[in-house]
Amino acid sequence: MNVPENLKFTNEHEWLRLEGEVAYVGITDYAQSELGEIIFVEVETIGENLSKGETFGTIEAVKTVSDLFLPVDGEIVELNPELESNPELVNNDPYDAGWIIKINIANASQIDELLSAAEYEKLLG
Repeated sequence: MNVPENLKFTNEHEWLRLEGEVAYVGITDYAQSELGEIIFVEVETIGENLSKGETFGTIEAVKTVSDLFLPVDGEIVELNPELESNPELVNNDPYDAGWIIKINIANASQIDELLSAAEYEKLLG
């Protein structure tokens, strides 16, 4: 299971990568493998300010639909445009090309509350 050291993680299997004032958010390698073949990503919260833990969208696989949870408070500023025609990017490259949203973080101190790679690996067992 791939768990990059430069990311922060949630108990719900989302990851966050901070780049300046903007953060990229996606689902982990573990989550995509558990979901199976991803066929659709829906995010109807672009432009909205949401709180940590709120649902920002859904991800649909062949057998299930799962909610996506925001790791920190922030404004959803962009959906990865590639996912509309290539949702399988989440399966093939969950930490890079398969990112789901970009957010403007409202409270940067919340990042410290997220799991490190080592803590996330312990969660997975």
